[in-house]
Order: sequence, then C-alpha cells, then structure tokens
Amino acid sequence: MATTTTKTGQPLDRPQLDSLLRRRLFFTPAFEVYGGVSGLYDYGPPGCSLQANIIDTWRKHFVLEEDMLEVDCTMLTPHEVLRTSGHVDKFADWMCKDPKTGEIFRADHLVEEVLESRLKSDKEARGQKVEVDEEKEAKKKRKTKDTKAIKLDDAVAQEYEEILAKIDNYGGDELGLLITKYNIKNPTTGGDVLPPVAFNLMFQTSIGPSSNLAGYLRPETAQGQFLTFQKLLEFNQQSMPFASACIGKSFRNEISPRAGLLRVREFLMAEIEHYVDPEGGKKHPRFHEVKNVNVGLLDRKVQLSGRTEVTHMTIGEAVASGTVDSETLGYFIARIYLFLVRIGVDPKKMRFRQHMANEMAHYAADCWDAEIQTSYGWIECVGCADRSAYDLTVHSKKTGAPLCVRETRSEPLHIEEWQVDLDKKKFGPKFKKDGKTVEAAVDALTQDMREKLSVSLAQTGKIQVDVPGVGDGKVEIEKDLVKIEKRTKIEHTREYTPNVIEPAFGIGRILYSLLEHVYWSREGSEERGVLSFPPPIAPTKVLLVPLSGHSDFKPLVGRLSQKLRQLGISNRVDDSSASIGKRYSRNDELGTPLGITVDFQSVKDNTFTLRDRDSTKQVRSDEDTICAAIRSLVEGQKTWADVQEELPEFTQQETD
Repeated sequence: MATTTTKTGQPLDRPQLDSLLRRRLFFTPAFEVYGGVSGLYDYGPPGCSLQANIIDTWRKHFVLEEDMLEVDCTMLTPHEVLRTSGHVDKFADWMCKDPKTGEIFRADHLVEEVLESRLKSDKEARGQKVEVDEEKEAKKKRKTKDTKAIKLDDAVAQEYEEILAKIDNYGGDELGLLITKYNIKNPTTGGDVLPPVAFNLMFQTSIGPSSNLAGYLRPETAQGQFLTFQKLLEFNQQSMPFASACIGKSFRNEISPRAGLLRVREFLMAEIEHYVDPEGGKKHPRFHEVKNVNVGLLDRKVQLSGRTEVTHMTIGEAVASGTVDSETLGYFIARIYLFLVRIGVDPKKMRFRQHMANEMAHYAADCWDAEIQTSYGWIECVGCADRSAYDLTVHSKKTGAPLCVRETRSEPLHIEEWQVDLDKKKFGPKFKKDGKTVEAAVDALTQDMREKLSVSLAQTGKIQVDVPGVGDGKVEIEKDLVKIEKRTKIEHTREYTPNVIEPAFGIGRILYSLLEHVYWSREGSEERGVLSFPPPIAPTKVLLVPLSGHSDFKPLVGRLSQKLRQLGISNRVDDSSASIGKRYSRNDELGTPLGITVDFQSVKDNTFTLRDRDSTKQVRSDEDTICAAIRSLVEGQKTWADVQEELPEFTQQETD
C-alpha cells in the first residue's frame, strides 16, 4: 500500500474506509450471492448520488461553460469501425501466464509488484520504516516464497527504482527481458511465467440473429463522436473550433482486475473531442483565462532518466517553454485541474504525467494523464490526448465520407502548381484494362516529380511513371497522351481535416480517489469516520433531526423537507431513538454536509439550528434564513465560514 494520509494528517486506514463504503452501500461487488465476478461492481444509493453529482458538476464545468455539443452514442460498435480506428489490431495489454497453475498476470503489473516487493524487503533489512500493508488477511493466505527481509545491492536497488519510474514505457519484448533478467516469478507459487503476449481488451459480440455482423462493446465513447463530426459541424453552422461531449459506459476486458473501482471491466466515461484548425497553431481563444493556473508536471524526459520529480509551473509557462505542446492542450490540462479541485480532490495529491513514446496510444501525438495519488499509488484518472487528425482521416479514407471542414477564404489564394492533363480519348485505348491504374499513379505524382517529368517530356517526348502491378512496374507515356504545365490555381475555399484534443475522464476512478481524499476520522474516535464531500457533490445535502419523537416536531420536519425538495436539495430524516450525536455521526459517514435540528424552541418561534459536518459548529435562525443559507452552500456560492459570519452561533446541543 502506498504511503498516504487523510486531510487531518492521519495515516489512511484503507480497510476501515473500504468497510465503511461497503457497509453504507456506496458500492458492492456485482453478483455477490453467486460468488461475484472480478472487475464488476454495483453502486448503491449514496454511490449513485455521488456519481450523478460528479457528472452534473462535469456538465456545468465543461459542457455548459464551453458551449459543447453533447451526444449519446451507441455502445455496440461494428467490427469494421474499430478495425479502421486501429483498436482491433492495437488495443491490447501484455499478459503472461503461469503454465502450471494457469494464473494470468498483466506483465507490467507483475514486474511492478515483484520489484516493489523486493524494494520493500530491502528497506526492512536496512531497518527503515515501511508502510504496513493493510490487506493483512489476504497476505496470510498469499504464501510468497520470499518471506525474509533481503538486502539488495545499492546498484540493483537503483536499477529497480529506475525501471519502476518508466514501467509504462516498456513493450512486450522489453517486459519479457525484464522478467528473465530479474528472475521474476509468480508471487504466489514461485513458479515460472511464460513470455508476455498481447491480449486485446475489447469484448467481442455479434449483432443480429444471424451473427453475420461482428461487433464489440465500445472501449471508449470517442468513435461515435468522430463519425457524427460532419453532422455536428453542420449543426454548429460550420463554425470552428467546437467540441462534442459524450457520457456513457465503456467496456474493457481487463486481464486481472484488482484494486476495487480503480480497475474494472465496465465503467462510466465522460469524453470531450475538441476540434481545432491545425494551421492556427492549436491556439485557444480563452487560454488567457487559465494561463496562471499552477500545475505539477512530470514530463517524459524526467521519467526516461529514471526519476519521478514533479515540476510546478503555470500552464502559461508550460506552453511557452514547449513542455506542453499547444495552447489548446494546455487549456484543457488547466480546466481538468480546476474541475478535480472543484469536486474535492486534494491538489497536493495530483500531477499531470506525460506519456512516453512506447506508452502512447496508437492514435495519439501527445498525451498527459491527470494522476491522483491514492493508497494504491498514482492512479490515471483523466487522459488529455492530442489525437491529431488520425481518427477523422482514417474513417474518411475508409468510407469516402468528407469528414473535413470547408470554409470560404477571406481572400482568394493564388497557387502556382504543376498540372498534368491526359488525353482521355487516346489514353483508354492505349492502356485498356490498366488505364485507371495508370491514371491514378499519374494523379498521385508529387509537385517535385511533375516538375522533373516536365523536363523529361520536353527533352525526350515521353515520361516514365512507376505503376506497381502493371507490366514490370514502369510505364512509358508518349507526349501525344500527356501534357505537363505550370499554372496558377485560384482557391476561394479551404478544405482541411481538424486536429482533435481529447480529455477523457474515468468517472469511477475519480470517484474512488475522491473518497480517499475526503475520508478522515474524528480525533480520539477512529471508528467515527467522516467523508468531507463539498456540499455540491455530497450524495445527500441535509439531515433533518427532530430532538425526539414528540408529535409537535413532525409537521415542522415535514414542512422543512418539502421546502428543501422544492429547492432541489436532497435531504433525509433521522427520527430514530438514538442520540442526536449518534444520528449525526451516522450521516457524517455518508458525507452529509449539513444538519437541521428541530427542537422545542423551533415549535415556539420557527427557528432551527444548522450544523456543519466538518467542524460540528452550529448556527441558529428562522426557517427562511436557514433554507437560504443551505441553498447558497449547496450551490457553492458560500462557504461555512461565510454562514458563520452572517448567522448567530448556537452551542447548546449535540451530545452522544
């Protein structure tokens, strides 16, 4: 378990947090009564509400703020689409197998796990403090071969550290060499593993009763957006740049899913495809709004040197220095940072890591991951990729669909170029069945080649063109069939294929990382866990607590509950016989940020106490004022400190 602390500086007790999350039904293993299936989880009521609130904030922060075009694309995708995009051939991870037990490992994770275990053992042998692994029961069952602390040679330990720093840059052959060189075995049995092989991560299916149309469950939401590009451009009145957005489920057949919600086979994604003119230097008109946002960057040069030091700089400095390639890429890195902070992620536990060359997706020109530090280590939660014009180009080439932008030039463009004219009446009879092939080869000639051939035509009266598949691969064309001249062409319109900047959010990973960041325990009461969600994100906003079961309290509680619902504020009533302190403590575990106590004073003068979850401080005022304060907190317009300044403090309640 990676070293991590809560917001109060306490060491994070992950088993305690996991127990809370499952006990309070934030999430639970799917099909558990049948033994469960690894990598599949169900969300319970608070988990559903938390996810919905994160998505709602995401929509406001991106779709609304950036005026994006939201679409909802189908999850079933024909084989041909994903073959064209490259996913059928290239969307894979490296896996290796223990031939004796049949156990499957993801190769990079296996190398990582074994080397980290050896480094931990080395620290123990040197008497250094080591974080205790929270999965004690699992460790008892998992009988590893190396149980004694083993001291490593300093040079070997340094090698391990450097390998771990760039683990994502290794391909299958390199991982195989590491496994051999460092004698990496099955951690459970000590048995040998076979060399890594590629495993495609997509779930394959068939579409229709005849099963003639092969398909997949989509591994990302992007392809549907690319294929509707032309319609979206038309909807946007041909205006560039613009962005589409899609929120929906994606599927990846993970090799060995572990780590709870962080590595699952079915997950919610929120993806943006921002289309930009490549000739404009990928500028962004609102870059000036974020240029002073300070972010932590881990670029590929640092990683390749075997280090993981993060450099903090403004995104303006990062773009100016070339660390981040363009304004648009930098703009979205900053906006991603601001979104994660807005929902409650600790900015001190966040970094942006640049992909290394071997790690880069087949479609990416550059990519930065927003990584969040958790007890599982640094977790990729958002990928911000420059996909260049890859997707639109390959789909257009395959289908013939014009996935491009055509715009009228402000001034006509005069272009001097070498043009080739063929005498079609003579050309056909001369080359017969090979005519179209030869013509295509001529049309494909570059400007430099056309210029050279024009000289040859003038001097010899003929040209020679490379035409694979026709004769010996070279075809001669006489001057009575062809004319090559330099002419001026006037273009009134410009046609280009946009480049795409793609921020892709893994909502489940963000949700779990957030849970770790907002979790802490009351001082002196480790069993009293608290989830400090920001009010806009919290699953339930307000707890209504009548002092007792007295009949006079019921109409007040009912009226408050109805009024809050009308304001769109989720609330729940706890009228159990437990003390007020215990009732509040139960809801601190659910992350409920605010509580209203209804007491006998409320019956007399219609005033109520409002409690803050984190500080347990209370203020008191009339019904309308309390509801207005709650609304301002839930909408993020005010903080509890603002409310405390405006309303009188109340100090007489809350006992266990």
